[in-house]
Amino acid sequence: MGSRVKTLSTLAALAVLVGIVLVALSQPRLRNPESQTPAPAADGIPEHQGAPIAAGEKAAPFRLVDLSGKTVSLSDLHGKVVFLNVWATWCAPCREEMPSMEKLWERLRANRSFVMLAVSQDTGARDEVAAYVAKHGYHFDVLLDPQNNVAEAYKVTGVPETFIIDRDGRIVAHHSGAFDWAQPGIGEALVELLNDNKG
Repeated sequence: MGSRVKTLSTLAALAVLVGIVLVALSQPRLRNPESQTPAPAADGIPEHQGAPIAAGEKAAPFRLVDLSGKTVSLSDLHGKVVFLNVWATWCAPCREEMPSMEKLWERLRANRSFVMLAVSQDTGARDEVAAYVAKHGYHFDVLLDPQNNVAEAYKVTGVPETFIIDRDGRIVAHHSGAFDWAQPGIGEALVELLNDNKG
């Protein structure tokens, strides 16, 4: 894990990424106002009480459906590096950062060990989210979570919020708010994490 932490520390320094939470860093968090009432456990998503999931901890399992109707489970992605982003179409900062997510995905998409998941908290129809994604030409995987189960499980404080999950299923980095994911330092750090086959 030491090599991964150094990689992501370098990433934070290069990108001046305020808000990245690295291994062993935990802080008090407030719930997303959109999800004040805890959602019941469903589809393998546990209810998490108390402290938020911090960098260094195991990522909470989840099972959601993507825009094509396919079920995606975090447990099925073990051994891969997962870029997990919680967002919504109504969220202006989400709309601001998503083009940079597309650029990052384009850079890393050839690596079959890299997965980008954008979990939509929209409570409307699937077609609304699909239309938004199609309109803007995004190609990474978009999952539907109208009950905000992932936001509850990960104690998301607001959208967008991003978690980097390593091959062992541990959160190695976390960022709240919009960010330019297309910066070179981000891709380089993720490539190094992908090249670490110890997981």
